[in-house]
Amino acid sequence: MKKIAILGSTGSIGTQTLQIVRTNQDLEVTALAAGSNIDLLETQIREFHPSLVAVWGEEKAAELKIRTKDLDLKIVSGMDGLLEVAVQPEAELLVTAIVGMIGIRPTIAAMKAGKDIALANKETLVTAGHIIMPLARECQVQILPVDSEHSAIFQCLQGENKEQIKKILLTASGGPFRGRKKEELREVQVEDALKHPNWSMGRKITIDSATMVNKGLEMMEARWLFGVEPKDIQIVVQPKSIIHSMVEFVDGAVIAQLGTPDMKLPIQYALYYPDRRDLPGERLDFWKLNEITFEKPDMENFPGLSLAFDAAAGGGSLPTVYNAANERAVALFLERKIGFLEIPQIIRSCMEAHKVIKAPKVDEILSVEQEVYEMIESRW
Repeated sequence: MKKIAILGSTGSIGTQTLQIVRTNQDLEVTALAAGSNIDLLETQIREFHPSLVAVWGEEKAAELKIRTKDLDLKIVSGMDGLLEVAVQPEAELLVTAIVGMIGIRPTIAAMKAGKDIALANKETLVTAGHIIMPLARECQVQILPVDSEHSAIFQCLQGENKEQIKKILLTASGGPFRGRKKEELREVQVEDALKHPNWSMGRKITIDSATMVNKGLEMMEARWLFGVEPKDIQIVVQPKSIIHSMVEFVDGAVIAQLGTPDMKLPIQYALYYPDRRDLPGERLDFWKLNEITFEKPDMENFPGLSLAFDAAAGGGSLPTVYNAANERAVALFLERKIGFLEIPQIIRSCMEAHKVIKAPKVDEILSVEQEVYEMIESRW
């Protein structure tokens, strides 16, 4: 029996992780953490019977305690609650499906407690990769990527020498606005940006896909996961999301991982690594597929992607600025306070105004995040 804890159990990755637990008898959920959706969280508690649950807000935690008083359950709240879930002695693996830099401290705590990490919180590596990867080696724990692209690269590297990587080919669908020019993007509404052609994801990551910022974040995550430089990561637009990513080696060989666009595959691979399990669902049919096409990324009309390469090249605290500015800009867009094209404009403004800290500590990373939030609040 493999015992797991989940940060972000009511989100897209969290709920799909629980679907996998539901269909496998040798996985046990020992702890759950969620933001504010205590209706769904209560349902999860009653089905999966964790012994520990964290809710971000104290009031929601208090309400959940009343609603679950018939259960033998400990309910905690806030950052202290997340940290308690992260280090729970029973759990062997922590699934970090929480959104935002809030995931950094729990991830570090879990590694120090000897837990392997199924990583779906890309912000942890984007902003603190220089801390996380050396710590994983020091604590002798595994970072198992859950993002479909990073899982694909991870799978392509099984049995291979990482020193022989020539280039990582990080694929992108191009999002719902692939092929559109800036003039056409000015009138984009929230509803338009939330209609991804291939994937079913949370609201924030769906907007990130529409701006191509998500691919920029994934590039920065990949550099730390696989020990390559940003210049050795090439973005390849593959509209059908069939090839999830590729690796080119020094001899010219290219290995790719293909499959239907289903997040349960990379989640399950992380949960059971190095083993594979049967996964119910649609299989790739090459006769129906007929062809796979490729395009270059459009960095002119989607400048959020080129800004990511600038942030990676600048290094230090600049990726934190990129991530934090995007996070707040996306929230403003979802609230209909700014237009779609203002998202990369806000990111650029924040990056230009920032004085880079070369190797920021966790406290400095979180301080930079707050400074970016305050700057945006004062201007927008």
